Amino acid sequence: MWQKVAKVSDFDVAGAQRVQTSSADIAVFKKGGRFYAISNICPHKGASLVEGYVEGNVVTCPWHAWQFDISSGVCQNVPAMTQKCFAVKIHEEDILLDL
Repeated sequence: MWQKVAKVSDFDVAGAQRVQTSSADIAVFKKGGRFYAISNICPHKGASLVEGYVEGNVVTCPWHAWQFDISSGVCQNVPAMTQKCFAVKIHEEDILLDL
């Protein structure tokens, strides 16, 4: 089910925003003109990934430096661990996630 979560204009050239829905806490990232969405809560100790540092396609958790690929959710520290990814669609000015 596609749900509107933000507007494209809510983001700078690159940026991140936390989106909370009734079913998920999601980090939405804008990188290189594209949007990516993964589960916001780091599985290691529960930090908010949206507050992390993004370099390339990797977000680094602000608490203990665990790293996750924002396009696939794969953890760079423990590859068997992945964050849930959400499909992103842009419709006019709206950012929609497949929840």
